[in-house]
Amino acid sequence: MEKKKSSNASAEKLTGKKTFDAIVVGASAGGLEALGRLLSEFDERFPASLIIVQHLYPGSPNMVASILNNKCTLFVKEADEKEEIKPSTVYLAPANYHLLVESDRTLSFSVDEKVNYSRPSIDVLFQSAADVYKSALIGILLTGANSDGARGMQYIKENGGTTIAQDPKTAEVPLMPQAAIDLAAADYILPLPKIYHKVKDLVDG
Repeated sequence: MEKKKSSNASAEKLTGKKTFDAIVVGASAGGLEALGRLLSEFDERFPASLIIVQHLYPGSPNMVASILNNKCTLFVKEADEKEEIKPSTVYLAPANYHLLVESDRTLSFSVDEKVNYSRPSIDVLFQSAADVYKSALIGILLTGANSDGARGMQYIKENGGTTIAQDPKTAEVPLMPQAAIDLAAADYILPLPKIYHKVKDLVDG
């Protein structure tokens, strides 16, 4: 873990460019379609990992991984407890569990109280990932009907990461990305079709 941090810092110092190891994505109402469109742009050689919270109803069968696997060439899976985070892989939070990134770059679950009426909570994922990845993290906030994720985006930005909010005018439900914009937590505000290209530019350096 510390070696990876050090390596990122050294690379930035030598090249003046950020390196990115992980992308965290939050979505709620309208999110499944938005995620499908976004992930369809990535190919299996994309070097970073993607970790996603899509708000789900407690107890609902989680078909999100199966649906998204049919829309993209990256491997999409529901996260497992204590699983090592690997590149070129998409991890989805299971229903009714918070998903967190641990300091050794593994995933863990929590059944702590709901945050912003949500479990899994986007804020919980974003904040734990920012603590671990620091400047090597990209946070993306998509369509949704509450403010979950706005504080997490702000925290990513405060810790040196880069943040992208979907342009609310292009979101099925604009409240979630708008909440991040209102906090000045978004480095970029982009329509959905342009988010992938910005991420690719950032990761490719």
